[in-house]
Amino acid sequence: MCAICFVKALVHVFRIYLTANYTHNFSSWHMDYHWDDVHATSRGGSGHRALTCTAAAAGVWLLHEAALGVVAPGRPLHQARSQVHCLLHQIRELPSQLTSYALVHSLGRWLVYPDSMFLITRALLPLLQQRQEHLKECYRGQRAKLVACDGNEIDTLFMDRRQHPGSHGHGLSLVICCEGGAGFYEMGCLSAPLEAGYSVLGWNHPGIGSRTGTPSPKHNANAMDIVIKYALYHLHFPPANVVVYGWSIGGFTASWATRTYPQLGALVLDATFDDLLPLALKVMPHSWKELVVRTVREHFNLNVADHLCCYPGPVLLFRRTQDSVVSTSNHLPTLLPGDVEGNRGNELLLRLLQHRYPAVMIREGFSVVTRWLHSSSLAQEAAFYARYCVDDEWCLTILRAHYEHCQMKEVAWGTHGPTFPWLVGQNLSPRRRRQLALFLARKHLKNVDTTHCSSLEPDDFQLPWRL
Repeated sequence: MCAICFVKALVHVFRIYLTANYTHNFSSWHMDYHWDDVHATSRGGSGHRALTCTAAAAGVWLLHEAALGVVAPGRPLHQARSQVHCLLHQIRELPSQLTSYALVHSLGRWLVYPDSMFLITRALLPLLQQRQEHLKECYRGQRAKLVACDGNEIDTLFMDRRQHPGSHGHGLSLVICCEGGAGFYEMGCLSAPLEAGYSVLGWNHPGIGSRTGTPSPKHNANAMDIVIKYALYHLHFPPANVVVYGWSIGGFTASWATRTYPQLGALVLDATFDDLLPLALKVMPHSWKELVVRTVREHFNLNVADHLCCYPGPVLLFRRTQDSVVSTSNHLPTLLPGDVEGNRGNELLLRLLQHRYPAVMIREGFSVVTRWLHSSSLAQEAAFYARYCVDDEWCLTILRAHYEHCQMKEVAWGTHGPTFPWLVGQNLSPRRRRQLALFLARKHLKNVDTTHCSSLEPDDFQLPWRL
């Protein structure tokens, strides 16, 4: 393209977004729901647990402090440090801290949240407006402005199916959709549960489009908090009927929400990862490793696996077999067909099963699930499953027997039943342990033969398995 044609095209794009009315009146909208409104609702007799601003952000701060090695209050220090030593250490760390800060507020934020780039967002505004109008007209979408505890304005769209829930009753459940990078509720992961008949609540990250603030783990967690409160206290969905669905980097806010509100009904993670650090090291120069580790741990510590292991409810992971975005296979720029070994969703499943069923996931259990995760197609997966002669009914019997045993022994009990970890499988033979491990893996992860950014088909979307 010649320079003149490029300038003409650029002027055309600016003309489009300058004349679009997608965002011009959002800032002047009245506030529909404020984060502090929940206290008035709670005093009115609601049985839901209301979190304060400080408590809502605790999950982010605790994870941040753990990554940096901060000792929690009340815990004795392993080694006393003199004030002079600490001061010298801070002075030595100052250059790297400044470099890390500069990286975060330039290249780093654009890589983690590409939708925060002004030109990209503005160029998409006409398409977003068209899609938004379609959702409001065809699905009676209700747009609302929410104000989070940090003052950021959150744009949401709610489609209510409770009056016509369908033959399977899907409309009685609310699916809260957490978009990924360069994702918007107008044209993101919201379409799959919506077309599958569920009530759906979509929201956009702070700093995206007409929203205030800038995208960051802390701001996104605060936004997620007000969205959850809006669903529970304003839309009046029972916590057991609320499902949180996160796609890609939206898995962080989704897993944070279920960790902070463990009474929520279920968690669905689609094409997400266990930890951002391996993916960041993949795309950055090797000579930057120390800087990248520090920057991610201090500013973008999106450790989804830690949040996931703190949620006691039903979980389903979607792994996309052609996903090159969340794969670290051989550090190649393009993913080879059928190469799923480097998909970070594998590590997410292994972490989850190891936490919940440690007696099953030792030695042969862990090994067989790892080999099963190398199956790159549904046919390979079924063949591997059949090879070990897994008896689903026997597996269910073992799990239900453990569940009933926990009831009789009066072990710790939560909203979703006996608290994890479960000690089921301690006395099983290696063969039986492999079978039970494969059964649990298949119940918690579903393969989808598509790429990272392709829309999930409505028939593929489903809620997690429950015992």
